[in-house]
Amino acid sequence: MAQAEWTRIFQNKVDDLDKEDSWRLQFDDHINPNSPNQGWKQYIRNTCGRFKCTKCGRGWSSVQVKVVFQMRLIGGQGTVKVRPLRQNCKRCDEAPMEKPSITHDNINILLKNLVEKIRIKCYHEDVGKRNRPFKWLDVSSPHEPAHCEACTHGICTRR
Repeated sequence: MAQAEWTRIFQNKVDDLDKEDSWRLQFDDHINPNSPNQGWKQYIRNTCGRFKCTKCGRGWSSVQVKVVFQMRLIGGQGTVKVRPLRQNCKRCDEAPMEKPSITHDNINILLKNLVEKIRIKCYHEDVGKRNRPFKWLDVSSPHEPAHCEACTHGICTRR
């Protein structure tokens, strides 16, 4: 997952806000999806992604990839922290949690939905309900809650 690609797409999307505020995207593996810091607003979105075990090389797809966004706007400076939640291999003992690889199309959809949430949560605009669905990947096995970081945080809808 190329953070530079996320940042570039995000900047293009926030430019469309037509606001004088500046916004930046920041990856943060330490944000807690259950309790954002005071003053931060949260948005959790589901997407599709691929994972690859760094221990055995096995790869798998999932339609249960949760991405946590936390945002705030203070004094003309907006910050969005992002944390894609991880999964681990069901075949390896003590497999490390792996970050998802998300397609360009799905990153684009995620960030378009995020900017709509910024409009709602930070600018109090009424944009209606328009969440765009992600592009599906073929998934050959069921969701494994024991191997899903979102399930351990209690935010996965499939647990």
